[in-house]
Amino acid sequence: MPLRRLAAGALCALALLTAAPAASAGAPPSPPSPPSSPAEPVDGYRVPPAGEDRLTILVRDGGGDRVLEGAYSLDCHPPGGTHPRARAACKRLDELTRYGRNPFAPVPPRSDCTMIYGGQATARITGSWAGRPVNARYNRVNGCEIARWNRLRPVLPGVGH
Repeated sequence: MPLRRLAAGALCALALLTAAPAASAGAPPSPPSPPSSPAEPVDGYRVPPAGEDRLTILVRDGGGDRVLEGAYSLDCHPPGGTHPRARAACKRLDELTRYGRNPFAPVPPRSDCTMIYGGQATARITGSWAGRPVNARYNRVNGCEIARWNRLRPVLPGVGH
C-alpha cells in the first residue's frame, strides 16, 4: 500500500511538471521593461545612457592634504572632462577593460590581504563605463585595496608617491 501511494504521488508530480511548461508556452511573452531614464539618480548620481563612457571621480584624502582632494569628470572616446590627465586615464581604463573585465571590480571576499595601511585617502567613482553603470568606492586600508587603487592610476591619483 505505501508503495502505491508513493508511485501515485510521483506520477502526480510528473504530470504537474510536464503541464506547467505547456501552459506557459501559449502565454504571450511579457514586454521588455523600458530602459532606465538617464535622469534617474543612482545613490544621488545621474547615470549616463548606455554607451557613454563618462565618470565622476571624487577623491578625499581625509588626512588634510588638500592637493589630493577634488571632484573630477572624465569623458572618454574622445577624452575630456576636468580630469587633469584625461587622455592617460582613458587609456588605462581601456587597458583594464580588455576581454570584458570590470576595471572597477571590488576586492573578492575572503581575500588574503597584507595588513599594510596606505593612509586615509578614499575615492568614489560613479557614472557609466563600457555600457555598464559604475558605482565603486576605494580606500587604502590594506594591501589588496592599495593594489586596487594603484591599478587605476592615473584615473585615481598616486598617493604617497
